[in-house]
Amino acid sequence: MLELVTVRFKDSKRTAEFVASQPGLRVGDRCIVGTDRGVELGIVVWRRTVEQSSFENATRIHKALRKATERDLYLYEKKSFREEKAHRFCRKRIRVRNLPMKLSKVEYIFDGSRVVFYFTASRRVDFRQLVQDLARELRARIEMRQIGARDEARLVGGLGACGTGENCSSKFLRELRSVTVKTVKAQQLGMNPTRLSGMCGRLKCCLNFESEF
Repeated sequence: MLELVTVRFKDSKRTAEFVASQPGLRVGDRCIVGTDRGVELGIVVWRRTVEQSSFENATRIHKALRKATERDLYLYEKKSFREEKAHRFCRKRIRVRNLPMKLSKVEYIFDGSRVVFYFTASRRVDFRQLVQDLARELRARIEMRQIGARDEARLVGGLGACGTGENCSSKFLRELRSVTVKTVKAQQLGMNPTRLSGMCGRLKCCLNFESEF
């Protein structure tokens, strides 16, 4: 039998399943896991046991390495300061290089081996010199990832237009489906851009909630 744990990552709110290398991980525990991006820290939200035979044809199974230590949690808290510093430096270099892009968020992978820069742009951007600047300053592998307006709203967060709390895309939506004008017309809503647009400038994700009914 194998023990599987579902782990949620705070920064992106995504979840993934891992095979527990060590027994004893419980729901609510912080743990260190190995992913395609490197070593990351997450929280266990579910656990279950399965037959080992169900993974015989799996090409690769990621593992939950161990329960997080006090030092791991300390390093994770320091990660935010490193991200803020990298964010300021990157914005400065974008202005110096006069690049037509907007930096949305910076994410350090827990082990510090990689830094991911999320940005939006209306057209193709040649950021090769920017990457050299960042690699020279941060001494880590740099990954530039262009995102859309909805993904930016999810990363940045903020108060939803309805005023009831954090915007839906950031709070709980795992998949950001497109919202069309056809959806609005089917619900017989007035075409008022101010009321129908979210903080991303696109039609609100919540317009899809009632479309199936």
